[in-house]
Amino acid sequence: MEAFYRVLEQLYKKILLGAPLENDSQECAFYLNLPFSAQDLSTSNFLKWPCVHHGNQASSVNMGATPTPLASINLKMNFQVSNPRDIMLLQLTVIKMMITKILSKKMEFSMKEKYSDIIEILLKPYELEYKLISTFHASDKLLSHMAAKCLASLLYLQLREKAIVNKTWTTFCLKTLSNYCESNTTSYCLWTLTAVIKEILKASCLQKAEILQQFLTSFDFLFEVFYCSVFSQHFENYQDTSLNPKITNFLICFLELLEILIASRIHLKLYLTCQRIFYLKIFCALDIITWPIHSLVKKKFIILIKRCLLHKVGEDVLNTSLPSLIERDPYLDTDMLALGNAFLQAVNFGWLKQLSIFGKPSHFGGSEVQPGDTSLLVPDFIILRASSLVLLKSLEIKVHNCTSADEVKAQLQKFMSELLNFLKQHLQSSLNLHHHCEWLSKIFIEQDDDMLEAAKASLSIYLKLTRAWNEAAKGMTQEKETCNHQTHENGLNPHCIFLFLLKNIGFDATVLLDFLISSETCFLEYFVRYLKLLQGERNNFSNVCKLFDTAELRDGVHFSSIVTSHVEERSNNQATRQPLFCGTNYHALLPLTSDPTTSRTNMGQKDNQTVKSKQPNLVICIDNTPSPRASQSLVDYDSSEDSEEEKVEEDYLSDIKQTPLNHQVNTKIRETVTVTGEKNQSNLESVARLLDPKEFSTFSSFGCETALSSIASQTVTSHKTFKCLKELEKAVSRLHRSHLFPYNPSALLKLLKHIDTINKNMNLL
Repeated sequence: MEAFYRVLEQLYKKILLGAPLENDSQECAFYLNLPFSAQDLSTSNFLKWPCVHHGNQASSVNMGATPTPLASINLKMNFQVSNPRDIMLLQLTVIKMMITKILSKKMEFSMKEKYSDIIEILLKPYELEYKLISTFHASDKLLSHMAAKCLASLLYLQLREKAIVNKTWTTFCLKTLSNYCESNTTSYCLWTLTAVIKEILKASCLQKAEILQQFLTSFDFLFEVFYCSVFSQHFENYQDTSLNPKITNFLICFLELLEILIASRIHLKLYLTCQRIFYLKIFCALDIITWPIHSLVKKKFIILIKRCLLHKVGEDVLNTSLPSLIERDPYLDTDMLALGNAFLQAVNFGWLKQLSIFGKPSHFGGSEVQPGDTSLLVPDFIILRASSLVLLKSLEIKVHNCTSADEVKAQLQKFMSELLNFLKQHLQSSLNLHHHCEWLSKIFIEQDDDMLEAAKASLSIYLKLTRAWNEAAKGMTQEKETCNHQTHENGLNPHCIFLFLLKNIGFDATVLLDFLISSETCFLEYFVRYLKLLQGERNNFSNVCKLFDTAELRDGVHFSSIVTSHVEERSNNQATRQPLFCGTNYHALLPLTSDPTTSRTNMGQKDNQTVKSKQPNLVICIDNTPSPRASQSLVDYDSSEDSEEEKVEEDYLSDIKQTPLNHQVNTKIRETVTVTGEKNQSNLESVARLLDPKEFSTFSSFGCETALSSIASQTVTSHKTFKCLKELEKAVSRLHRSHLFPYNPSALLKLLKHIDTINKNMNLL
């Protein structure tokens, strides 16, 4: 046995070095011949192996004829072989290496021919694929995994080199999918399918779509039945399914297969049933959150839905983003609508109430929560963010297919109230919402890409709502105020969301610049849409800024140089006698700048110092050569109509692939903001009407008027916002002049300058 192993070790070293094999292909294949079945892996059956019947042949094989000094390589493989398992593992490793060498472009043609001959001998006389499949039944997980890797490489080799699908594999696959059960064999079957599809997607050949279609067609008709069978299971026969590794492994393999199938649809423009089934029959799968299974499976399931709705399936698996120019998917709109409607229908039936988002605390050492002790339970923010974003994206799809303002309003109130109640129920006390629009920044503060996707979706919903409402109201002021109130009440006012974003980054223009340069978020698309909105809603934005300032004053936040000491004294004296908004209940709608755990003194100190935020590294070129994308141009945002915001970005921004440049330079664009002025009562009255027209009658009182009569006409929040945008404009312009910006921002600069002009004109009035 040891002599047989030493021959395999020499063969391994030769293939690793790329040294020529002096021996005949038949002799090499003899040593790589696997046992016939899993039962033959036992030591007692070792002598029954075909290769062992010719044990004396080992000494006649000349494996040492090579000019390369093998002794110079320390592979640490010289250990005592005690069982045939070690031999089989080495055989599988060598076979996998040979297939990899055949697929490599750097390998010499003569060596590829040699390896191909050996593989052909293993396939035909020795039935390699049948033996690999038989290994799936073994109890040894390492052997089964290595066999699955070998089989996946072998199937891909036959597809790429000969354009054929292995018949033995096809028969096994069809039998496994038709006789569904949660077994290791089924899991390895699914894993192998996933691995082959990944190899096809990663390949550089031009016929990837044809190769994949040929591979998937053989079981496409059966996959729908298998899919429905999987999600019709509830595992009632298992006492503790969550701890059953076999079921957990099977479901994870199945979800990974679904993900790679959807990714292949996106990247290769194929629309087979197995690639669309998750969109069309998602409703039967949503009950998975109630199953007694491992929380990891539920988390992967929700994240898969999120990636489908964001059209980002496969980015992590393939380490690549979508191609900049993609052919239109003829079924995408229908499938996305089916997915969104099914999810909203499940939410309407109480899906969120059934979703458990509490996980074990992350203590070093693995501390467990004792039964009945819920004090250590913390929400799983991955599930919280993913489920919130899925609902928001589904609602976006839903409202864009509504035909009337009343229908949009009904959908908005129904599902956003569900979401806000769900979040209030699970948020910790330090993250309680004090403004309905604050939910987005609270939930997504640690996940920039999801935060900006949620902000973009909320803005899209707002644009649809305002257009539908404007068409129905025909310019009526009261109806417009009601529309504004609805967006505040449902946590979707775009100005509040943008201001909370700026507050979270300390109004730091360098962070916005980092977002603009980064290709990891959709900030550019969101930012362009919001700036276009801001041009037409300057008054609404000012009112929201006044709300922010009023809330900060209410919480005792003192801005340096905002008001005179006389006004501060009057405000403090009246604040001790009565609330700022007398006779109203605006606590749930007005934005707060602090958490309940933050003291007023600390908040006052916080405003007088520079807010600390993350410092992005701006990746730029140091030479003076123009960026390769300098010739590209963003759309002229001022040239499009307001009703075409989404189409503008879809047509132009999808063509801009923001790529990092070569060197890093740290930049700082910070300045302490101080303002002076006064705020008049008429502005506060419009703010009150914006919040709640029904309660406006109780707003006015002598105490409230005198307390706020000296605040600036241009609010502190407004000043900080436009100052931040101005600093951003200067930074982008400076980088663009030096040819250091990754794309041509001329149209973006034009839009920022227009916003600055509007702001200056408003201040002159």
